[in-house]
Amino acid sequence: MPHDPPLAGTPAPERIPYAHFDVNALPVREQLLAWRDRMGQITDVVPLHAQVGAPFRASIERWDAGGVMFADCYTDLIKLDRSIARISQDNARRICFNVFIDGDAQSVIERPAKRGDAQGEVGVLAIDLDQPVRLIRRGSRHFSIFTPGALIQSLFADPAALHGRRLSPHDPAARVVVERVLRLRANIREMTAEAAQRHLRELVELIAAAFAAQAGLIGGKRAIARAATYASAREFVRANLANVDLTPEFVLDRLALSRPSVYRLFQHEGGLNAYIRHVRLRAAAQDLVRYPGVAIKDIAYSVGFRSATDFTRAFRRDYDVAPQDVRFYKSVPAGR
Repeated sequence: MPHDPPLAGTPAPERIPYAHFDVNALPVREQLLAWRDRMGQITDVVPLHAQVGAPFRASIERWDAGGVMFADCYTDLIKLDRSIARISQDNARRICFNVFIDGDAQSVIERPAKRGDAQGEVGVLAIDLDQPVRLIRRGSRHFSIFTPGALIQSLFADPAALHGRRLSPHDPAARVVVERVLRLRANIREMTAEAAQRHLRELVELIAAAFAAQAGLIGGKRAIARAATYASAREFVRANLANVDLTPEFVLDRLALSRPSVYRLFQHEGGLNAYIRHVRLRAAAQDLVRYPGVAIKDIAYSVGFRSATDFTRAFRRDYDVAPQDVRFYKSVPAGR
């Protein structure tokens, strides 16, 4: 029996915003430059020498729903750089999950706080846009899911801890994520805004749960204990940044934690000492922009450095720029 027609004046279900962009029809010499201009809202595209004047294929289809952005992308070999100077110029403060589908998922990831690049196959890659990252990504199709950190705080109390984490394409959890992503892509055009929001949030939670399981933060009583220890240690560090005596030993003593367990929890960050340094430098970078009239040495002391010299040396080593340069870049409009 046929359905009754909708009543006159009944509004059509709301659809989610959609956008498409590609460079394939442009003249060859303009392709990479056009992609760089488009991506410049979030990250800098660094042309490799062999790419100058050569054909470059890239395209993106994007949907936005409930604060989550879902993008189906293809790019040829590309180098991306989101530096501390770049971060100072914008307000992009989200977690980005990159899910690789077709092509060569080999990537080289450079993170300032860790000497030595991370290279290998990637099934799912997490990036915190509030932290610097350099990435060389080979030609591939991938999906990018941008989400507010608040959506995953039930699994990662500090979403910044996801930065640089990877799931292998051979990991069963990564395969489940890929299946869900492709299913969503096949149906999202026909979804109402409400349905799309629900599916995107479920996808974000699935990916975050996979990373939490990888880190040993979910999956039983011991995992719950590890998660509590991890959260308390990170919170303690952030609350005591100004204390020049804040060291791994100080944290272990005050929180009565065992060294081996804490080492394992902070292994991804390069160890607890590296994590303390990173949090100090990130807080200082934010204050350099937030308080342009405050002397650099005073900002250094406020986050626990013993001298302006030590601070400047550490800042240069991790971010490849001097502290005063961050203030300069902030005064220059992005893209100039």
